[in-house]
Amino acid sequence: MSTRYDAVVVGLGAFGSQALWALARRGLRVAGIEQFPLGHALGSSHGVTRLFRVACLEHPGLVPLAQRSLALWRELEDTACTPLLDQTGGLMAGPPSGRAVGGTRRAAAAHHLDIEDLTVEQLRDRFPQHAGLPDHYEGVWDPGAGVLRPEAAIGAALDAARALGATVLEGVRVTGLTDGGVATALGTVHAEQVVVTAGPWLSDLVPQVATTVRRVPLTWFGTRPGYDPAAFDLKAFPVFIRHYDDERTIWGHGAALGEPAKVGLSPDPDQQPAVHPDTIDRSVDAATDWARLGTVLKRTLPGLDPTPAKARPCMITMSADGQFVVGRLPGRERVVVAGGCSGHGFKHASGVGDVVARIVADENQVLDAAFLDPARFS
Repeated sequence: MSTRYDAVVVGLGAFGSQALWALARRGLRVAGIEQFPLGHALGSSHGVTRLFRVACLEHPGLVPLAQRSLALWRELEDTACTPLLDQTGGLMAGPPSGRAVGGTRRAAAAHHLDIEDLTVEQLRDRFPQHAGLPDHYEGVWDPGAGVLRPEAAIGAALDAARALGATVLEGVRVTGLTDGGVATALGTVHAEQVVVTAGPWLSDLVPQVATTVRRVPLTWFGTRPGYDPAAFDLKAFPVFIRHYDDERTIWGHGAALGEPAKVGLSPDPDQQPAVHPDTIDRSVDAATDWARLGTVLKRTLPGLDPTPAKARPCMITMSADGQFVVGRLPGRERVVVAGGCSGHGFKHASGVGDVVARIVADENQVLDAAFLDPARFS
């Protein structure tokens, strides 16, 4: 391919689509390459909805990234003239010292966020769908939480990038990085810089970034006979993360966008061994994909049918410390990576795209992303 780009983005899922848009907005000559059809369900960026939170329990440093992402999601909505983010508020419930409640409170305190503390009595009164709440549990209400529409968000970013002159190559697999771009079955795509946002395929292209890919099902549940379906729509049953014991959590939200309530379990290495994205089992099976969750639902959300109405395979790409990996690749300064979603990445995708574009364009960052730098593992 004779055209030489300022930057080429490899992988056009959550992070890649937003990075392409952010680069195109800066007037750079950019190309994006996706090995599958655009908006596919073969990686980690599908599933109708994804949770959005501002008070990020995973790391207090993620709060400014969430706030930046919120502004960019709204800007992309205006550009695309389509809704992408519904902020319904969200509930975190569990032991006060646990990850859901304690982590949310620490993030809120560090950044002076407006959250609401709830006693277990208030939890039981306001959210009767949640059963079996132990007396020592407490809750936190994050008014900024809600749900994102992942397929729509990716499509909107790619459309906006193309409108600004970006080239999008669909159904083209990158086989490796070269000194002057990337190698594909169609030949070399030449670029001054390469941005690798390949999701579960990240470590295949940049083995210096060690990640572990786990197969995690997405599951949706209808209501059981005798329960009011309206009690499990998104407005009545908003976004939540709840401990079902002192170590594990369930997460989800009520029926939205034509789908029933969506509920899942926190990743469990013992139940979800490492996989390779090229050989992942894309079928679903009761014993491995929802039997354990169904047992948990019977005692925590008894209004939901423990057998899912719908199930789809998905993948989580875990970094060594559970935080994203965003920055220049040590030893290869013309390569920028963004990956390691670690199960909480989509909400931050627009902000990550902006961070990536600022690195490529050699602009000052508007927030501190040093804790995401790949060099932390060197």
